[in-house]
Formats: sequence, C-alpha cells, structure tokens
Amino acid sequence: MIDNKREDFRFFHRLRVRWVEVDLQKIVFNAHYLMYFDTAIADYWRALALPYESTMLALGGDLYVKKATIEYHGSAGLDDQIDVAIKCSRIGNSSFSFTGAIFRGEKHLISCELIYVFADPATQTSKPLPNALREVMLGYEAWQPMARLEIGNWQDLGLAARQIRTAVFVDEQRIPAELAWDAADETAVHALARNWLGVPVATGRLLQQSSGIGRIGRMAVSRVLRGSNLGRDVLRALMQAARERGDHEVRLHAQRTAEGFYERLGFVPRGEPFEEAGIVHIEMAHAL
Repeated sequence: MIDNKREDFRFFHRLRVRWVEVDLQKIVFNAHYLMYFDTAIADYWRALALPYESTMLALGGDLYVKKATIEYHGSAGLDDQIDVAIKCSRIGNSSFSFTGAIFRGEKHLISCELIYVFADPATQTSKPLPNALREVMLGYEAWQPMARLEIGNWQDLGLAARQIRTAVFVDEQRIPAELAWDAADETAVHALARNWLGVPVATGRLLQQSSGIGRIGRMAVSRVLRGSNLGRDVLRALMQAARERGDHEVRLHAQRTAEGFYERLGFVPRGEPFEEAGIVHIEMAHAL
C-alpha cells in the first residue's frame, strides 16, 4: 500500500465516530473501516453528478466489488472526526481501482484498495467499461467541473428543465403539475446544469420582479445529487445573470427546509413564514 498524503486526493468524505462503531477500548472495530469507505464511494458518485441507479441503467451494466484490501496504520477512536479520502487510481478494460485513505487531521490511519468490475446485472459477467463513464472519472480526477451550466430561454432549455421540475416538485413533493411551470417561464432567464452524460440534474429561473429587483425561483436539484454543490452553482449563475442586467437585489421564496442553504450563500430572511403550494416558505433576499 502507498503511504498516502492528504494532498494526493481530491475527494474527502467527513464523518464522526459513534458508539456503535467502537469496541470496549473505544477504538473502531476493524470491519467498520470498510463501511466508511463504502459510504465515501456513494458520495464520490454524487460528486461526479451521476445518479448511480439511473446512470448504471443507462449504461447497461452495474459495478461489483472484486477485491477489497485494508492496511492499518493507526486507530480511530470514539468521537474522532475523520476524513475518508477516495481517488480513482486505475482504469482498465472492464475494471477500475480506487485507492482510499482515512485521516484524523494530518494523521494517516488507514489505507485501502477497492477493485470494481463493470458487469451485466443479469449474468454478472464482466463487460467493457463504457467510454462515457471512463471520461467522467478521468475528468473528475483531473479537477474538471462535473456539470455544464447553460443560461438561456425556455424555448431552448424548457424541455430539460421540465424533467427536473417534474421529478422534484411533482413526483417527490407532490405539488400539482400545473404549479410546476407557468406563463412566466416564457420570459424568464433559465439556468440548467447537465452532467457529463448530458442528463439534466439541476435548474432554476430568474424573473424581473420590478426595476432593479430580480426574483429567483423554481430551484430544483435531482434528489440523489443534493449536497454536491449543483444548487449552489445554479443559484450563483442566476445571480450573475441578474448582476449583468443591472439588478441590485435578488429575492426568492425558500422552502423552510432549504433556508440554511440560502443563508450560507448570503441570503437574509424577510418577514414571516407563509404557505405556498402546500409547503411552508419564507422570503429571502440578497443584495448584489
């Protein structure tokens, strides 16, 4: 195993050790480290902007662990905050390898190698790794952005934006379909994020509420990709569009469950909560 350093990795998944994961010595059971790496792998796919299940279905295969090797350099203990680092270190014809490391601060505790095989789900026999998946993984490890943002009108982006809104607002949140889009879409500025496979994964729109005031709305991110900065990137793109047309402020109606997300990006609550489309919202604003 390579004695990895933190700077060797792009991707980190942070967690805190809990009681259920430790023994009487208050150090982590050895087998739990594999669970930590497995959890990090799930977030790695999220960082690639790839909804795992639908992506594998579209590629006509699935990934199976062929080999997992762990080397112990130290132990994590109860209440330690640790970082699980993952990188793709090899891509072959039908398989690829992840190198992993667990750090407590700068201290390297655990090394790991995981080998996955791309295979037919029905027969579980290996098949060539799709070039599209290969390019996404190489692009990520080369620090390239995993989503391509487009700014445009409803005519150009509406079909893809509808897909995201339908999945988030109609299917997930049970909002009536007639409330998911309206006539204002025709005059709005729209932002759309697509992953490297061309699949729409996030969207939002910008309206002109009044002179110098923009209103951002219809913000939607694919459920399995939330927390991967797609919403942040769409929001910032819409704010930049507002700046460029001369707006001095943008406003939005935030669902209360997303209020913290907007606050972290500089939005300030205004007024009292209210109900919209059966969901509690609060108005928030950001000076430009």
